[in-house]
Amino acid sequence: MSTTQAGVPAHAKPDFQLHILSTDIGAELTDLDVRSLSDAAFQGIKASLGRHHLIVIREQDLTSDDIEGFAMRFGAVEQHVFRQADGTVLGNVHRVSNLDASGKPSVHPYNNANYYWHSDKAYLPRPSWITMLYGVEIPPEGGDTQFVNMRSAYATLPEATKREIDGLCVVNSFDHMIETTDMKRRSPEEKAKSPPVEHPLVRIDTDGHKSLFVTMYAQEVVGMPPDRSRALLDRLMAHATQPSGVFTLKWRHRDLVLWNNRALNHRAVANYDMVKYHRLLKRIVVRGEE
Repeated sequence: MSTTQAGVPAHAKPDFQLHILSTDIGAELTDLDVRSLSDAAFQGIKASLGRHHLIVIREQDLTSDDIEGFAMRFGAVEQHVFRQADGTVLGNVHRVSNLDASGKPSVHPYNNANYYWHSDKAYLPRPSWITMLYGVEIPPEGGDTQFVNMRSAYATLPEATKREIDGLCVVNSFDHMIETTDMKRRSPEEKAKSPPVEHPLVRIDTDGHKSLFVTMYAQEVVGMPPDRSRALLDRLMAHATQPSGVFTLKWRHRDLVLWNNRALNHRAVANYDMVKYHRLLKRIVVRGEE
């Protein structure tokens, strides 16, 4: 059915089909081309993202310029500090893949951080708002991406835990991520451009909703002994990522997927033959707010 979303006037119905993927995360949109969206259709997509946090737009035929043009309708796109195997800095639109430094499919990709629960660029003063991925090469089975709703994670915490974490801040660090994954590398330029930052453990979004803000970048709770800090962060992450709350996205070729990093954590899943098959996506990120 055609749909109207919250915030879109009834007389300006966006002409696309919407199917809800789960009660907590995700909606699928069809019958539209993001290269030629009317203002009403774009506002419908934006409203759908605000409501469902994750949007899957099927059967898109997009160049890198098309992807960047669509992302820029939401706001300024993120500049990156991470360097590729050849030493060049990631472009606005760049590849996410299972390729190693030599360009071959591998169980040890050059960038394996995607396989840990995170919200993009939580180590920056302005963490990302929207991430977009476009499916270029998809394994015949597997290669999924999983999501959890961090608003729901906060809402379902025991009241005693909510009181315990109220007002706490967390050091988010790119170096911590490097040290706790298998990447084990970082250039001086990357280090200089992304020093550790502090963020509230309970994030209050622009619409007033509270969410847990704990990701693989969370190094320590400010002012808390290290052992107690690590135990708390691990306990909160385990609560947020319990299987009952995980939504698994099954990729299709030419899917354009976008999600709200203010509300969701995500990770790639290595549930396919990573040596035999390519998993290649194009990625762009829309900047967020402090």
